[in-house]
Amino acid sequence: MEEHNVEAALGGLGEGLPALGIVAAVLGVIHTMGSISEPPEILGKLIGAALVGTFFGIFMSYGVVGPMASAFAKVNEEDARYYDCLKAGILAHMAGNAPTVSVEYARKTLMSHVRPSFYELEEAANELPAPG
Repeated sequence: MEEHNVEAALGGLGEGLPALGIVAAVLGVIHTMGSISEPPEILGKLIGAALVGTFFGIFMSYGVVGPMASAFAKVNEEDARYYDCLKAGILAHMAGNAPTVSVEYARKTLMSHVRPSFYELEEAANELPAPG
């Protein structure tokens, strides 16, 4: 589905970043091998620079891009639950249920952290103005 394109793209990017870091490290080691006759202080700096590529790839993958993809997936899930809530309420009402029963069908589809309690829903319904 269209709404999953961003999270899928970020997930793919996150999975590829460690490999890109490894490539950077290998290129750094190749560069270091060209300076193999240098003293240990210079070789240490070159090897350290090569390892930074691996660290950066892994950090970006598991510390930035992967969590962003997970956050997008969570937002998409919550949006889908919102539409499921509307659908459940409309279908229950079309099936001939009383409005309060239809609203209860809709309420049950919401995630627990946003779902109002039965009593909160009852209070809100009692505060509505009378029809007509």
